[in-house]
Order: sequence, then structure tokens, then C-alpha cells
Amino acid sequence: MGSAPLRSATLEELRTFCLAAELGSIGRAAVSLHVSQPSLSRRLGQLELAAGTELLERSPRGVKLTPAGRRLYEEARRLLQQADHVQEVIAGLRRSGGPVRLASSHSATEAFVADLLGHLGEDGALSVELVVANSSVVRDLVADGRADLGVAASRPNRTPYPGVREAVLAEDAVICAVPGGHPWAGRDRIGLDEFLSTPMVMRDPSSNARWTVSAALRERELAQVPPLVEAGTPQAAMREARARRAPVLLSRQVLQGQDFHEVEVEGLAFPRRFVLVLPAYGEPTGDVLVLMDKLRHQAAVWCRADRGRSVREAA
Repeated sequence: MGSAPLRSATLEELRTFCLAAELGSIGRAAVSLHVSQPSLSRRLGQLELAAGTELLERSPRGVKLTPAGRRLYEEARRLLQQADHVQEVIAGLRRSGGPVRLASSHSATEAFVADLLGHLGEDGALSVELVVANSSVVRDLVADGRADLGVAASRPNRTPYPGVREAVLAEDAVICAVPGGHPWAGRDRIGLDEFLSTPMVMRDPSSNARWTVSAALRERELAQVPPLVEAGTPQAAMREARARRAPVLLSRQVLQGQDFHEVEVEGLAFPRRFVLVLPAYGEPTGDVLVLMDKLRHQAAVWCRADRGRSVREAA
């Protein structure tokens, strides 16, 4: 390659280069970094121009490191790890003395997060600033650095979300339930056709609960009649279901302890999980780690209570 004015490589260029080498594909690296493939290729080209040599050997099967690229990769990986550590320190300094910024989905908040934060307020040992939003917005907030930690619902068979990583917090499922007085309240199971043909109270289309149900139906090539009403939050959905004496599709964890009767749908289920959402790079420190431990404990307690209630009801 021709000579070019000497300049320093940017961290963005080095991170792009390392990720492309690790994934063995410029296309997969572009998807992971949420940029276009031409943009990522230009970024790699600028790095190779600065290095004055080819760093990646390109072929229809993907990319692999050249000898010069391998030498740079080993040094760049160490530099990026140090940069991530520095960013963790900066984030810790910024948060020092301030609240942990927690983003939580509506369902997770109503199931166990709000209860936990209520107990935290009793001793004041940990300060938390809560933002409640749909699960997709929770991931955006963590990825953009506007939240230190998130609690969201998972999406079955989803593609990786750039900018965050996730850890399982608790098992959950979206279930069909009815208030007292509904004809299904005396039944444990309904048929598939009956389920599909009955208008129900549902969450809004941007919610994870709605997405989970729709994804399961699409996989089976099934279609449900339009909703009776769409609600922006779980609490609003329960109010509508009670007022209309109608079935509702909501998180099992949210409905725990409520005056609703779960009705199994023959041959159909909508499992999902609650997950902790963390930034893609760096490790949590200080109060964020403390809050993560408390969330895990609270979720475990809540789920044990749910299982105990199910056993008592079955007895």
C-alpha cells in the first residue's frame, strides 16, 4: 500500500478491526456495531492506510488476519481492555455520591422492582434513580449510557442487541387470565380455536408481552382476532380486563397475587425471561454490583412465592 501521512489510529478504528478479526466477517461486525457495511469497510481502510499495510485478508468466505494484522491485533486488544477499564473508572467517578440510574420495563417494575426500591428507601444505604419504559427502550437507555443498569423482558430467538449484554434474572411467561365472573374463571384450560377467536385485553404493540405472543403465533402460522383494547401498562390492562370482564394477556409475575385466574391454552405457551441489561463493554462496579445482587435476591424471592402459591392452589 502507498505511504500516507503518519497519524494515530483511533480507538473506534481499533475496536472495529478487532471485532472484524474475531468474527471473521466484515458484515457480522457491521451488524454487531450497528453501522452499515460500507461505513465499516471505510473505517478499516483508513486504519490500513495509517498502518501502511494490509491488516485483513479478504475473501468470499470472510476475513482473516495477515501477519501484520496479527501483530496489531495483539497490541490493540490490550489497549482496548485498558481503555475499557479507564471508562469504568470515569463512570465510577461520575456516579460517586450519586444515584444508580436504573431502567426497568413496566412488567418488571410492577412484578418486583418497585417492591425492592421501596425497601431500599427505608435505610437509604443505596440511592437509585428509576426510569420505567418498554423493554426495547430500556436496552436503548443502557446502550446509550443514559442508564447504568436495566431490567427488561427477553425476546425468544431474538438477534443480539448492539451495545448491551444480558444476564438471566428470572423465568416468566405471558399468560391468559380472566377476572372473577368471567365464564372461563371456572376452567383450567381452553381450546386453541377458542383462544384465537376471543377478543382480549392486550398490551400496546411496542411492548415485549405483545411481541412475545405475536412471535409464538407467527411461528405456528396462527392468527388471533384484533384486541378488545390495547393498554400502555400492565396496571391499565388489568383495569380494563376487570371493567370489561374480559381475558387479558400479561406477565405471570405481574398477575401473581392479583384477582385473576390463569387459563392454560391447549398446545400453546408464551415463555420468556426477565434479564439484567448491562453495557456491552466493561464490568459493573460499586453500587451497580450491589443493586444487581439485590435485584437477583428480590427476583428469587418473588418467584419462590409464585411457586408456593401455585402449589397451594393445586392442593
